[in-house]
Amino acid sequence: MKPDAVKDRLTGLMDFDSFINALAEHIGCAGDQSVSLSLIDVDWFGKINDSHGPEISDELLKKVAEHLVESLGDAGTVFRYGGDAFVTLFDNTERERAFLLTESARESFDKEREIGRGVETIKLHATLSAGVAAYPDDGNDETAIMRKVNEALYRAKVTGRNKVCLAREEKMVTKTSHYTQGQLQGLARLAKRMGIGEAMLLREALDDLLRKHNS
Repeated sequence: MKPDAVKDRLTGLMDFDSFINALAEHIGCAGDQSVSLSLIDVDWFGKINDSHGPEISDELLKKVAEHLVESLGDAGTVFRYGGDAFVTLFDNTERERAFLLTESARESFDKEREIGRGVETIKLHATLSAGVAAYPDDGNDETAIMRKVNEALYRAKVTGRNKVCLAREEKMVTKTSHYTQGQLQGLARLAKRMGIGEAMLLREALDDLLRKHNS
């Protein structure tokens, strides 16, 4: 990390500007190698803050930072993205590998834990959602990759939270005779209702199926 990198005061992680500089540097030097990102935030963080106050919220963010460094720090660099969000930069790491690492970190965080508040502690069950994208699979520059990873995180939120979603191709895939007419009509209605592409829904369903039978 460059010596001018700035640390976030609360978590001790490198801050957003440090991340942006590191991302540009890594992509600039990547060549044919992959550079992957996972953008992670705390589910229902606003409600946690409203219910328990900023002191507990800050302590929770410290716990998240510690967990992510412990879970992902050997494979990548964890940064404070801002608010309740964190981003991990994986150099020379394929998107699928970054997804598996992030999913493991999400799963292991999903439990009740004690959070200190002065001399007292409370028990709190918080969960994480994340999006994963990679250069050059999902874009050829920092702007495209950041857009894709934010879209992936958004999809994790709107499809249930406490999950990790991969970035998706925006173009439609060719439909084949493997799908019945009824399935295609239902898929079109669901895509219209959710405001996302049919190909994205199909990929999401396949990911869920693979995780179910590989767990």
